[in-house]
Amino acid sequence: MTPQAAFERLNRAAGIAPLAMPSFDQCDQVYLPTPFAAATAAASALGLVGAAAAEIWRFRGGDTQQIGVDLAAAAAFLSPDYRLNGMAVHPVLPRAAVTGFYQSADQRWLFLHGGLPHLKLRLLELLNARDERASLIDAVARWNALALEDALGFLGLTGTIVRSEAEWQAMVAGRLVSSPIVLKKIGDAPRAELGVSPAPLGGLKVLDLSRVIAGPVCSRLLAEHGAEVLAIAAERLAPVGDVGRVHGGGKRQALIDLAEPSGAEQLRRLARDADVFVDGFRPGALAGLGFSPEALAHLRPGMIAVSISAYGLEGPWAGRRGWEENAVAVSGLAAEQGAFVAARRGTAVQPERLPGAAVSTLTGVLAAAGAAAALLRRVREGGSWQVQVSLAATANWLSSLGRIDAARVPEGFEPLAGLDQYRQSCETKDGWFEFLGPVVRMSKTPPVAGPLPDGIVSPHWASAHGEANAAEIQSA
Repeated sequence: MTPQAAFERLNRAAGIAPLAMPSFDQCDQVYLPTPFAAATAAASALGLVGAAAAEIWRFRGGDTQQIGVDLAAAAAFLSPDYRLNGMAVHPVLPRAAVTGFYQSADQRWLFLHGGLPHLKLRLLELLNARDERASLIDAVARWNALALEDALGFLGLTGTIVRSEAEWQAMVAGRLVSSPIVLKKIGDAPRAELGVSPAPLGGLKVLDLSRVIAGPVCSRLLAEHGAEVLAIAAERLAPVGDVGRVHGGGKRQALIDLAEPSGAEQLRRLARDADVFVDGFRPGALAGLGFSPEALAHLRPGMIAVSISAYGLEGPWAGRRGWEENAVAVSGLAAEQGAFVAARRGTAVQPERLPGAAVSTLTGVLAAAGAAAALLRRVREGGSWQVQVSLAATANWLSSLGRIDAARVPEGFEPLAGLDQYRQSCETKDGWFEFLGPVVRMSKTPPVAGPLPDGIVSPHWASAHGEANAAEIQSA
């Protein structure tokens, strides 16, 4: 499928009138070592973010503009090369033995994920194993695959059977995962009246409650188009790799413990002035604390509630935890990637991860596209909106875009090769940080990578704080 056709499909999924088609710079090169059309997926989704932002800006008194996406840069966005003082920076935690593919007693492969310390300990307790590959091989080999998958789901742990695409689609959970972007109107609100702004999302406020790649990518892209983003974390929660640095540009970070009544009240106060609320936690976790999409829409009519999940919000798997690799495993991508790698290397077939963090990052881009589309619909018709994206839906969508001829797929991948115009760097408190800047080109309102968070701030909106300071100085 071409990027143009993929863009049109996403535009229809978002439910907005056809937007101006970006130009997509293509060449004969294939960018990622996978048979899936990852560059096409990334370019079309990033293009939709830019096109929706440009249309919002036009409603704010701006002019039409040209939008372009380079497929090589879009591919690099999925698996970028970040460096701090010349050393690679990774957006996820280092791999533990408990995170990987293992074979069951009935010779089925599963992908287990112990990505957070408490989940890792509980997973090892269930298996009665040590965090060592040999111990885990023996432990998983004593289980029937479906029995282990069901036990993991029941206990709120993360592990899935490696299935074929046909097996996944035969399941109720697989059939209920459909569109890569779902927009639902969840409340009434007047049409948004946005004033003139040099940036499409200037003056709009985003609360980011997420920890792993998809949510931070979503709010990063909204920040690049001018939104004010406040990322909320809790000191008691373990950090997840270096996501805050890799996708932290243009944001401010504050600490709020929602387990405390005062923390929940602080978040409600912030939400009353927010335009977008990004929820990247397990489905139901924030709703149980009073921050469901419907509650947010009641608190702040016109709210855009972005819900990011592993397997969607309906069906028997709706509440399950999951990481990128789990969605890749269950949807058929891991089996197909493994067959592709085995054929190329002449080795035995076993499932493989996709390169980089392609599905998680794509899900974040789709979330940003959905948020921008919902903001545009709020301008055009009013209302409060929920945006739903999931890792499994993204995996399904990526699979639907077709395959690349295996002979054209490269052996390796150098993310920033030939992309000097997109490379940026900045000085941080920890040293010199090099990263891939915005990859969408816009002739009138080019996205801008903001500075990385400089420590923790008190929970307030920067714009309101600045206005209060200005008023205080003027009165003095």
